[in-house]
Amino acid sequence: MVAEKELIAKIKELKQIKPNPDWASLVKSQILAKGDYSIPEKAPSSGKENVLSLFFSKFFFQPRLKPVFAFSLTLFLFLGLFGFAQHTVPGDFLYPLKKITEQGREFFVSRDDLPKVQLEMANKRLEELTQIVKKNEVKKLAPAINEFHANVEKAAKTLANSTSSNPEHIKALVNETQKIKEQKEKVESMGVVLGETKELDSALSQLAEQELKRFEGQILTDDQEELLKQANKYYKEKNYARALEVILQMSYPQQ
Repeated sequence: MVAEKELIAKIKELKQIKPNPDWASLVKSQILAKGDYSIPEKAPSSGKENVLSLFFSKFFFQPRLKPVFAFSLTLFLFLGLFGFAQHTVPGDFLYPLKKITEQGREFFVSRDDLPKVQLEMANKRLEELTQIVKKNEVKKLAPAINEFHANVEKAAKTLANSTSSNPEHIKALVNETQKIKEQKEKVESMGVVLGETKELDSALSQLAEQELKRFEGQILTDDQEELLKQANKYYKEKNYARALEVILQMSYPQQ
């Protein structure tokens, strides 16, 4: 019993002992320096975020749906690039994508409509040239001029192989040709030398000659006789688009 009382007395004495304040401070700083063991507070999340997290985790990240997600993302980016490419001009990095789109359009039009569509493309090249000149993008001038001539040559080749005498087709060709002439003059007035479009002139000459021959040996009214003289006059002056306009008036007055 005496021994137990002495032990209890010793323990009470130990409780009265306090560590040196400097030593306690040093030990505390060393422990805290090893890392922050505090538990971070979790930011409250809204119900909307929880729904989105659940949707993505349950749908997109399922192993069997990963190929679908990858394909959708690739398609989205691909279509986005093609959409952006439509606003480019020759010399831009994405311009080839624009050409692919235009070539795809040609694939889906009829043979008779193809010359008109290709002339529309040539007009677009002139619009791009105008834009380039206004922005003073000198380095893009040469590629743009080359693209214009390439489109004109392509349209001329298609037109030369066309045998259509459909008045609607001829009227559309005349309209697009007239636009090319006007836009070409506009671009050249800004100091850009585009040169001649001999291939297109040759194709239009062939078409006008073909249409004029249809009236050989026919009985014509006085009005038609007068229009025929005008058409031949324009043809000799190499104004083939105007000659075709007059021919349309002879054949289809309502046009």
